[in-house]
Amino acid sequence: MSVTIDIAGLPTDRITVAISPLGELGMALHALAEPAHHPALQGWATAVSARLEPGLADRLCEVDFLWRATISDVFLPFAALPGQSLPGATLAEDLDLLDKLTDQQFVDAALEVSCGVSYGRLAPHILADAAARDRALELVSARGPRRACFAQRLIEDPPRIRAWFRRLMEDCEEAFFADTWARLRHQLAADARHKAELLRHKGLGPALAATSTAVSLDEEAGRISVDKLTVGHARAAESGLALVPTSLGGPHLLVLHRHGWRPVLHYPLAASGMAALSSVDLLSRRMAALAHPVRMRLCRYLARGPYTTGELADAHGLTPPEVSRHLASLRKAGLLTTQRRGRYVQYQLDLGVVARLGGEFIEGVLR
Repeated sequence: MSVTIDIAGLPTDRITVAISPLGELGMALHALAEPAHHPALQGWATAVSARLEPGLADRLCEVDFLWRATISDVFLPFAALPGQSLPGATLAEDLDLLDKLTDQQFVDAALEVSCGVSYGRLAPHILADAAARDRALELVSARGPRRACFAQRLIEDPPRIRAWFRRLMEDCEEAFFADTWARLRHQLAADARHKAELLRHKGLGPALAATSTAVSLDEEAGRISVDKLTVGHARAAESGLALVPTSLGGPHLLVLHRHGWRPVLHYPLAASGMAALSSVDLLSRRMAALAHPVRMRLCRYLARGPYTTGELADAHGLTPPEVSRHLASLRKAGLLTTQRRGRYVQYQLDLGVVARLGGEFIEGVLR
């Protein structure tokens, strides 16, 4: 599974790398709402949460669906504006871009997570289509009365709610984000410059490879693939492509691929010394390989030391060919190491790989 971006015919000068204050604020709000997703940020999240005024905290809870499960596209409004290649240089400028979205664009993006609005393809707009509006309100009612009330107010009076949301973001800047952004923006800007230099001097492939090992480029097919546990598609030839780094977003690797918007790869800065990410396909193979009861029994032996096929067959009452088939599955999943002793091959469980599976699973489902 992956999200793909078709870049056939996309000129290099339509690819931009830039930082986004509003995008980083969205990531900050997510980290505050879901600290378990970001263990390295728990100290920061605890300190910020402790000093939030109750009134602001309550207002944030009212619309936390915009950043809790996933980050709403309203935090990257430049992607919806034709001819707007870059985010704003300040949060105020980014919010000015948000104000330029039509009510239709804002409502669809804001309610996408809660109301099951179709993503990545042309679909009826909530404000323009009565059936889509009724369906959205029906779906959001299952999320609780508070969220349903907010959705109703948003649909009935988009300008008022949009002004309310802007004030909320401005209050977040005053309460905590101005300090956070002042600390992060230089690091983000340095990373953006580095990726832009790679793009200029070495091409798109190396620039994408430097964002994440989960991002790959098939130059012959003219396609970028982002390895994720979801399926999506976007075209960048007409609108362009943007790369936006985030310091607070890891392990999330987000791909904005809303229909009619510019595709955006919102990638986390790589942690120092971080190992290459496992593909979701490899993660699936490893978990499937370990799930078989016979292979689990074999792993009990292989975790304690190296064994040959014959030794494992004798110990478990299996034939050597049966053991070989199970070992082949474990080897294909990268879970075994081998060493030759004369004419015998000994197998052993790679405990380091198995120990990382829990973290890789969490990273895979959060990516």
